[in-house]
Amino acid sequence: MSTVDLVSFDDALATYDPVMGLEVHVELGTRTKMFCGCSTELGAAPNSQVCPTCLGLPGALPVVNATGVESAIKIGLALNCEIAEWCRFARKNYFYPDMPKNFQTSQYDEPIAFNGYLDVQLEDGEVFRVEIERAHMEEDTGKSTHVGGATGRIHGASHSLLDYNRAGIPLIEIVTKPIEGAGRRAPEVARAYVAELRELIRALGVSEARMEQGQMRCDVNLSLRPIGREKFGTRSETKNVNSLRSVERAVRYEIERHAAVLDEGGTIVQETRHFHEDDGTTTSGRVKEEAEDYRYFPEPDLVPVAPSREWVEELRAGLPELPRVRRARLQAEWGLSDKDMQAAVNAGAVDLIEATIAEGAPADQARKWWLGELSRTANETQRELAALPITPAQVARVSALVKEGKLNDKLARQVIDGVLKGEGEPDEVVEKRGLAVVSDEGALTTAVEEAIAANPGVAEKIRGGKVAAAGALVGAVMKATRGQADAARVKELILEKLGV
Repeated sequence: MSTVDLVSFDDALATYDPVMGLEVHVELGTRTKMFCGCSTELGAAPNSQVCPTCLGLPGALPVVNATGVESAIKIGLALNCEIAEWCRFARKNYFYPDMPKNFQTSQYDEPIAFNGYLDVQLEDGEVFRVEIERAHMEEDTGKSTHVGGATGRIHGASHSLLDYNRAGIPLIEIVTKPIEGAGRRAPEVARAYVAELRELIRALGVSEARMEQGQMRCDVNLSLRPIGREKFGTRSETKNVNSLRSVERAVRYEIERHAAVLDEGGTIVQETRHFHEDDGTTTSGRVKEEAEDYRYFPEPDLVPVAPSREWVEELRAGLPELPRVRRARLQAEWGLSDKDMQAAVNAGAVDLIEATIAEGAPADQARKWWLGELSRTANETQRELAALPITPAQVARVSALVKEGKLNDKLARQVIDGVLKGEGEPDEVVEKRGLAVVSDEGALTTAVEEAIAANPGVAEKIRGGKVAAAGALVGAVMKATRGQADAARVKELILEKLGV
């Protein structure tokens, strides 16, 4: 199915009701793996952080990572889940090169956390509740690198390389219940949910949840059913989507693709699919297995996990301020309207604004730069705001230079552009580009006198009381100084010279 075969989003929603299920995998930030003592540090040489246990060698026995269990309970509590009094691990059997044991140690019918929910706020302020089916512990797989092909996938590759450093890293998989009732807002709901979940994970301190590094990734399950029907349609599962924008695009594309197949009388295949960042499309992966195909059975080498109620309540009492509560506090501290705060949330700018204020910038200036110039740049380059090559400290320094009178807003924008282009710190960009405000009173006075002499008619209007006409002379001076004069000081000098 190519893009030309798709049904438009509006036409699809006129006939069908989308149902979603989102499965989010989060790599925990533990120092060691889930069932052995191997390091989880990134960047090590391939296959240098492995041992008999995570390689599945005969006779090696796993031991549960206590910090991993604690992190799982924290996540479950923050998601309003019930925490199991007793749960156990299972073996999920499948044969794939990146799984050295030929099974994954996971949880099946007895997860550590279940039956929760997460409220997410949409762009217009509406709150949508996403119900959580479960959050369970498991281990990550290794990494396959396919060499010799044009696409980086196994098809067409001449050979594959395997790195098992990642095999055994602790994962929490968070699975929603079927998300119904979102209608045309389904793509927005999916994005908002993953964004809120990422904020929550970071607030708990259990993972950095950097999607671009694979620390958090989302599998998007989607099906369509004719409007008015209760029975779900056949679902597809788009695997390992690794950005908020891509989650939204994957849902939208699959709605249009499913509708096209169904409108033509076709049948949706239950399969996994790959998402393509370049054009926002998905392509077929493999037929999707059912749970029984994995031949789950209890892990015989691990004892059950039975967190005491006292420990669970101790962890609950120690939970940090959660994202929605924090946003309400910051909104009050910054004096923002609901609309302005929602704009900051939608742009992914809350953390950046807070960090910029912590570096000394006034709240209104921090918000102005992140939601103005920098958001525009992020949109134009199709990047997350936080991925821009500029830090809160650098933005705060630009704000300070404006406050000190060394830059005006126009020059400040050029300084930000220089920082984004890798030209150095703000002060270095000012020096290299010669962007400092002209503060020499003599030079400003000369420029003002020349502007008055060149515009006698405007000068006469100002003398006659039409002060607003001074804007034309200010513009002339700003042009003469290449925008590097302080406009307010220029106006003062003009009025002084004209005796107004």
